[in-house]
Amino acid sequence: MSALWTSDDALVALAEALRARDYAFTTVTPATHAHVARRMGDAPARSLRDVFGWSRPFAEDLVPPDLFRLMREAGILVPAGELWRATIRLSSLDGELFVHAAYPPTAQDAVFFGPDTMRFVASVTQYLAGREAPVRRAVDIGCGSGAAGIAVAKRAPGAEVLLVDINPNALAAAALNARLAGVTGTVPVSSDLLSGTEGRFDLVVSNPPFMLDAQGRTYRHGGGAFGEGLSLAVVEAAAARLNPRGALVLFTGSVIVEGEDPFREAALTACARAGLSAHYREYDPDAYGEELADPIYARADRIALAVLVATREA
Repeated sequence: MSALWTSDDALVALAEALRARDYAFTTVTPATHAHVARRMGDAPARSLRDVFGWSRPFAEDLVPPDLFRLMREAGILVPAGELWRATIRLSSLDGELFVHAAYPPTAQDAVFFGPDTMRFVASVTQYLAGREAPVRRAVDIGCGSGAAGIAVAKRAPGAEVLLVDINPNALAAAALNARLAGVTGTVPVSSDLLSGTEGRFDLVVSNPPFMLDAQGRTYRHGGGAFGEGLSLAVVEAAAARLNPRGALVLFTGSVIVEGEDPFREAALTACARAGLSAHYREYDPDAYGEELADPIYARADRIALAVLVATREA
């Protein structure tokens, strides 16, 4: 259960009913969402995508009665003047629907889902497609919606996949999303990094927060000088718990300062110190450019998205 809803069964039934109606939605960045919302103005929702994707206020008669009943039973309805608004969104990825926070995701315990989730899952599935060794035990650190861990579970039948997070809402969403995807073997665990887990892993995946966020929102704030703190902590935690032939797939952002990538250097040094072979590549050289207007990024050239794959040899 989550603070965002009151009945797992009703929310699962709602998602399945939407899927039966061929509902699909691609979640965009908050900046893009804000542009679209301004364009829509005060107009109420005109479609199910507006309700469950764009988080628009809607009139009751827009939603089919069976869906509105399930929304009420799930506890995801809040008044918006004479209209209603849903407290969650449902987004499409990897052939599934994922429950996450409604727009705008400003709460401290919001469950994030967006283009970086899609890039992260693509990086994980690309790695798995080329991996020869079986994955018997995996962990998704800072799992959020659980999208990456669920993608691992779908491709490694029989594996135990821990979905770990410090956010209770994220753990609730990850458990519900695993149920929606029909995967077995996923285990939600309340844990700061790997401190609440035991044993070793064949695969560690993570997309930790990498921004500097003045509000300290857990899904966004990475700490350190430029937001790299949590990403480096993930590298250190994974390095201590990988099995032989085990790997870390880390998707993160890195602030490039005067042509240098401080995270890259620190991460590769940490991997070498731990005896891991590592490959680092920029996924996107220029992302979140609007963030550079914040004085905290005054020395930054750009924010790059990057993938680190670190492997412990057999």
